[in-house]
Amino acid sequence: MGKLYKDSRVELTRFTAAHYDSIMNLMSLGYYAHFIKKAVSLMHIQPEDKILDLGCGTGRNAHLMVSYLSEKGRLLGMDISYEMEKQFRSRFKQFTNVSFLRQRIDQPFEFTETFDKAFISFVIHGLPHEAREETIQNITDHLKPGGKFFILDYNEFTLRDMPLYMRVPFKIMECPHAFDFIKRDWKEILKDFGFQTFQEHLFFWNYARLLEASL
Repeated sequence: MGKLYKDSRVELTRFTAAHYDSIMNLMSLGYYAHFIKKAVSLMHIQPEDKILDLGCGTGRNAHLMVSYLSEKGRLLGMDISYEMEKQFRSRFKQFTNVSFLRQRIDQPFEFTETFDKAFISFVIHGLPHEAREETIQNITDHLKPGGKFFILDYNEFTLRDMPLYMRVPFKIMECPHAFDFIKRDWKEILKDFGFQTFQEHLFFWNYARLLEASL
């Protein structure tokens, strides 16, 4: 599938997709593995949970989530990249309770089943706001009553208050949509979609957050 948003950097090039895990390790100075392991542990995944992993990439995060599931649990990963799909399927070829769907998360999709948890990691900030709203609506439509939506992404902050040594890389690496994302009140936005209670866990000097929203 081609790139839909020219200013977005979450729709990756083939090279970046092929080396995504290594790039994340390099950019985080090796901290990413510990960081994502901690974030997934805070989801309190239950053995029989049905999990929807949106923008699942290579399946690195999904592999951590699946370790909490029994054979009755299930995970469905969604991504638009052929390269990511190849890596995801290779990683989970021995798993019968994990599947992959190449599908845009910001365009309507329908499943006959609903999910206990939905997870999205550093993807939604890179979409235009109307596409974020489409994504949230898709998630809301496919969560069970009382289901939980986990957004692992940037926290809300003011760019000018960020230390210079962090602000400069952020401005160089990120797309204009990210600058909009950090200004918005995401709890209030999620309330408009029916989410009622929230918990949050902060990382990287409070510039990253795992936001848990419950229906």
